[in-house]
Amino acid sequence: MKLVICEKNIAARRIAYILSDGKSSVKKIEKTPVYEFYKDGELWNVIGLRGHIVHLDFPRRFNNWNKINPRELVEAETKKRVTQKNIADALKNLVDKNPDVIIATDYDREGELIGVEAIDLLKKYNPGIKNIKRAKFSAITGGEIKKAFENLKDVDYNLSSAGETRQIIDLVWGAVLTRLISLISKRYGKDFLSIGRVQSPTLSLIVEREKEIKNFKPVPFWRLIAELKKGKTFYVEHAEGRFWDEKKAIDLYKKVEKTKEARVEEIDKQVLKESPPAPFNTTSFLQSASYFGLSAAKAMNLAEELYMAGLISYPRTDNTVYPGSLNVTNILEKLSKGSFSKEVEIVKNKMRKYPTRGKKKTTDHPPIHPVGIPRGKLKDEKKQIYELIVRRFLATFTKDAVSEKTKVTFDIKGEKFIGEGYRVVDPGWKEIYVYIKKKERKLPDLSEGENVEITGIKVKKDETKPPDRYTQGSLIALMEKLSLGTKSTRPEIINKLFQRKYITPSPLSPRPVATAVIDALKDYDVVKTKMTAELEKDMNLIAEGKKTLDQTIEESKKMLIKVIDEIEKNRESIRENISSAQIMQTSVGKCPLCGRDMVIRKNREGKRFVGCTGFPACKNTYSLPQKGMVLRTDRKCKKCGAPVVKIIMKGKKPWWLCLNPECSGKNSKPQG
Repeated sequence: MKLVICEKNIAARRIAYILSDGKSSVKKIEKTPVYEFYKDGELWNVIGLRGHIVHLDFPRRFNNWNKINPRELVEAETKKRVTQKNIADALKNLVDKNPDVIIATDYDREGELIGVEAIDLLKKYNPGIKNIKRAKFSAITGGEIKKAFENLKDVDYNLSSAGETRQIIDLVWGAVLTRLISLISKRYGKDFLSIGRVQSPTLSLIVEREKEIKNFKPVPFWRLIAELKKGKTFYVEHAEGRFWDEKKAIDLYKKVEKTKEARVEEIDKQVLKESPPAPFNTTSFLQSASYFGLSAAKAMNLAEELYMAGLISYPRTDNTVYPGSLNVTNILEKLSKGSFSKEVEIVKNKMRKYPTRGKKKTTDHPPIHPVGIPRGKLKDEKKQIYELIVRRFLATFTKDAVSEKTKVTFDIKGEKFIGEGYRVVDPGWKEIYVYIKKKERKLPDLSEGENVEITGIKVKKDETKPPDRYTQGSLIALMEKLSLGTKSTRPEIINKLFQRKYITPSPLSPRPVATAVIDALKDYDVVKTKMTAELEKDMNLIAEGKKTLDQTIEESKKMLIKVIDEIEKNRESIRENISSAQIMQTSVGKCPLCGRDMVIRKNREGKRFVGCTGFPACKNTYSLPQKGMVLRTDRKCKKCGAPVVKIIMKGKKPWWLCLNPECSGKNSKPQG
């Protein structure tokens, strides 16, 4: 008998269907679906897990935060306990028959660890089990799955060990520092302050960017712009561009202001070839998915569903170079039978000699690409993501776009002015990959030596701008550059920061408590990217068999003890800073009755409301929506003077609400 263990039920169902040529049947063992079929006279059983079916944690005696010193957790032994008992019982039932075991989980650190956890359970239930192999694949398609099962490999215990090392270190660091900071600041229960080995350096990036924005001092500059007309109006700018000296800009303006004509001195035309973007890896995919306003976690979940459905390759990859074994002809043939027949025809007519390639080349999985077409219609966001991946793939095989850039130099009373034009000559790959748009700037037909009418000249004042806040895509790209987290964990890290009420979404901005926590820890390794990057390198060495789990964990414990010592020296200042920030974060504005601060509170049932800090002298209160994030706006309702707050709910557009339910003003109802 063969026993195939997959990461999820949906994968088990599809793999069983492929291996059995559609002849598998389903049975239930301990309420768990198991797919059964005969192949070459041998019985096969395929079962899907639910990701990790065992959970790493500390023994129960460490559960009481107030009675256990967080320092004790550093050396505490961690335990694994089964969290999906019905699946574990099904495995126990199946392993009694001494099957040959094939691990068919996702091929990466996390997937290998999930597979090894299942192996450990099987060996516990049947110590005599020996024949264990691994099926490696990058897409759940007929050809890929059959090839993987015909060429089984050994389980990569180094890879799973790297995943387990991360799991242990993240548990210990997170538990110790979360408890330590929460106890110091007296934040218990659901209001605890979460600290993490990757989470906190990531939050620090957002906080530091916000400080850059707030501390930014704009510098004024001036531009000298002339409005010309030949058939249509167009604009040219003084060749110096920005003037940092206002007097110089004004003096030049006075020199040319009454001039009626501009003489064309020189016309420079350049034909440009614009290459298609590189194939998608996880990071570039998530950056591009933000085009649709999707969070990184949502985009990753959608890609995972498409992978499980056999429509795209494995979406967690660092690779940006297609392997030579990729059957491009076969993929194009499949796509031509679906809704992308027109785009496939464009590729065939404009096929480049070699596809584009990025800087990263790995051997675990290829870049993200389509592997099949949907049988029915995909809905909404899933359709957007599938189309994005298909179009990116097709673009990488399409010839360069050809454009023309024109630079015209004008003479206006001895001063040089520049006009620039841009137009697409042949869209090439841009005809397929429609998400990158560069606006055309058309100049009229001009000849050197001709004079063009000037219809106006002005001095325009502007100022330098602060850096932009991070988008989820740009933050993930920076996290990759700094080795914060992995391709698998980065979207979830950002999602956790939102869940912990540390940040606001779109754009990413820290809330007061987040800033206080990072300021309290700014001198410690836990918020510095260097320490986390060093641990990431260590885990890569473990995966390569050049370092052990025990060595890395011992080194991480030494780092952690150092952080604990430093934090405990500054307990009082940390408590004061976080307490002040908490008051600021829960404040929604001034009470219209007494002028004191109104803050978010909870009643005995745990329901939140807004109450006046002047209680009991002032008993003014307002109800609140019980879901979503409530943000202070410093706005007052024009009708009744009550605070207006901003409500952010998952999956909905933010809206503004006057807290006074009896108010009839325009802010008394949600405002988009």
